[in-house]
Amino acid sequence: MLIQIVLFDGFDPLDVIAPFEVLAAAGAASGGGFDVVLVAADGPRTVVSGTLGLALQASARLDPTRPGYVIVPGASGPIAGDPDEGAETIPVLLGRFADSPAVPLIRAALHNPEVTVATVCGGSLALAMAGLLDGRPAVTHRLGMDVLDATGAVAVPARVVDDGDLVTAGGVTSGLDLALHITERELGPRVAHAVEELFEYERRGTVWRNTGRAPVTI
Repeated sequence: MLIQIVLFDGFDPLDVIAPFEVLAAAGAASGGGFDVVLVAADGPRTVVSGTLGLALQASARLDPTRPGYVIVPGASGPIAGDPDEGAETIPVLLGRFADSPAVPLIRAALHNPEVTVATVCGGSLALAMAGLLDGRPAVTHRLGMDVLDATGAVAVPARVVDDGDLVTAGGVTSGLDLALHITERELGPRVAHAVEELFEYERRGTVWRNTGRAPVTI
């Protein structure tokens, strides 16, 4: 199964590397169940993150026609600052991505029944800002939950929110939980457990799904 992790200028490194390593390990533990690649909307290039100029190499163009997963990270940078003075804040970076050539490709991925789109941290905010998550349950970093709700998504305060063809995860380290959830969802609990043991990390929280009984206020 192909897993494309999208790079864009100003991306958060941990949002990319955490799921990349976990899913790569899951691929190895399953005998090749996952093929994990770094991609960009404009094809192969060196992409600079928002953290101290750290760069990663996109090896291919994002292709929404290929079955599998497309994972969108958030951005890294200051939270506050004046964009008119050139401040590359997280909201500026996410807004720029939301208006980039990546959005039509991700929209196509969301309309492809053979693709699941996933996000880490501010990745869901960027998609919501682009109008791609209207009415969809999703989560982002706790500091952006109000903004997520205001953009038309339904903000759910969970570590991971699984809405079928859209799976979103909260703040930065939740990329680990997202990747382990994808591993269990696609390859089963034994592979996911083996990867948990390898990384000495246990998933946090309950994965929220829109199934089962609706809770009542207690």
